[in-house]
Amino acid sequence: MKFNELNISQEILDAVGELGFSEMTEIQQQSIPLIMQGVDVVGRSNTGTGKTAAFGIPAVESITDNDRKSPAVIILCPTRELAVQACGELQKFAKYKKSVKTCAVYGGASMEKQIAELKRGANIIIGTPGRVLDHIRRRTLKLENIRMVILDEADEMLNMGFREDIESILSNVPEKRQTILFSATMPPDILAITEKYQREPVQVKIKSAQKTVELIDQFFFFVPMGRKTDALKLLLSAYSPESAMVFCNTKKMVDELTEELQKSGIHASGLHGDMKQAQRTQVMNSFKLHNTAVLIATDVAARGIDVSGIDVVFNYDLPQDNEYYIHRIGRTGRAGLKGTAYTLITSRRQQYDLKDIARYTKAEITELPLPDRNDVIKAKKNAVIQKITGMTAGHDAYDIIDTLAGEGIDSREIAARLISSGLQKEIDSLPEFEMPRPLKKGKRSGAKTVKIDLNIGRSRRIAPNFILGALVDATGMSGQDFGKIDIYESHTTVEVPESEYDYIIDSTNPMKINGHKVEVKLYKGSSSKEKAPEKHFTARGKSKSGRHNNAVRPSGFSQKRNTKHRRG
Repeated sequence: MKFNELNISQEILDAVGELGFSEMTEIQQQSIPLIMQGVDVVGRSNTGTGKTAAFGIPAVESITDNDRKSPAVIILCPTRELAVQACGELQKFAKYKKSVKTCAVYGGASMEKQIAELKRGANIIIGTPGRVLDHIRRRTLKLENIRMVILDEADEMLNMGFREDIESILSNVPEKRQTILFSATMPPDILAITEKYQREPVQVKIKSAQKTVELIDQFFFFVPMGRKTDALKLLLSAYSPESAMVFCNTKKMVDELTEELQKSGIHASGLHGDMKQAQRTQVMNSFKLHNTAVLIATDVAARGIDVSGIDVVFNYDLPQDNEYYIHRIGRTGRAGLKGTAYTLITSRRQQYDLKDIARYTKAEITELPLPDRNDVIKAKKNAVIQKITGMTAGHDAYDIIDTLAGEGIDSREIAARLISSGLQKEIDSLPEFEMPRPLKKGKRSGAKTVKIDLNIGRSRRIAPNFILGALVDATGMSGQDFGKIDIYESHTTVEVPESEYDYIIDSTNPMKINGHKVEVKLYKGSSSKEKAPEKHFTARGKSKSGRHNNAVRPSGFSQKRNTKHRRG
């Protein structure tokens, strides 16, 4: 369906035409007519499907000359970037409709400037919930004439803790209003808001997951525990993307990874919610202008980023939600272009999670081996050869060579020094890598081990199979990956591979065993007063007397260590 088939003004049709829009997307085709009829709408749609126009065009069209003095439409967004982006889009739609005045209000920007803009008669307000509520309390934003409220990325606003602010805002607008909600997911909190604040809403849902990813080639790499940063450095060097986004799950990880990449000479910048607005704007402008090659961001900070031409997306951390995966990789492969997405995983459990994502998106995510360091170096050398082959030298260069030759440095040495100045630094920064190690099902002969400590023991009537079952369930590892289990009166120790220690601690805190909340930490040795555990199990799980005891050894460690423990 084309935009000119809608019942909208010529001013908006002209503006939309200049933007190059003719055919509506699925979400636009279903939503715009309903919104223009005054119906409450719940739209379920992912990023990149054109939903800003789906609510923005009806919002702009609803403004009349009678709305010159007070706000008529308010749009709530989860982040500053998304509010600024939505405001910019609406201004484009309203290019020829002079009665429309937009104003973006968000934290981290001058309150005085926003107040001045509101006083000049803004009639469409786009903002983050916290700053909008701040203006309402200051009485610099009056809502008595609001007739349309739009909640954009509603699920993300709730994830960020804005529910109370949203409900406060909705309680301040007139009951006779139109309420429109767009969300990628529909958790119970969203449904509760819909039920409480909307009147007989019409649901609009599009099946966009597969469409969003069908032009994106998706791969994953199995990386040894603790080597993800080195793997990312190797991949960035091997593929040399002009523009890449890297997603992490925490702000702390964004900062740490940014620092590590910068130390290796990679032009990287971080983006997360704790940064000041001026700093965020500077980072984004640098990335858009391709002065920064790698942007590292959290999911929340990335909402509202609209940058074309991103070559590749890296999932440094596996996303916490399937929809986040779609949002992330949707940053590449936009506007009908091919894109590439890579995910780094470090355990079998994460591989299972990635398989769930593949089923959800109906896409194939293929495993690739990490590039070989020597192959990367060879490719770098060939690239230098090709670059020099295509270059021409100026007369000044020959003058410099003649001068250096007069000082006893021949042309071969000059060329070697110039090439080494750039290439050698890049080669030296490449990490050494053994082949990634998948978790083995068989024995770990010679594996170095440590013990973990669980604050639950015999006093809680705990049994070895309870401990082992809980660990396997929490980590996704095999029972063969765990060693001897010693159950004491108030705690239990378990032998684990040292290489998996960090992952096991992260995966098990907190967890429940037999209904009891359990904390897991590194075992630092027993106290002299500690009561010893009952007799150790042999490899078959029985003591020499033939009775089962409270220590069990699953298979998976070397026979040498089994023999050693049997002597005890």
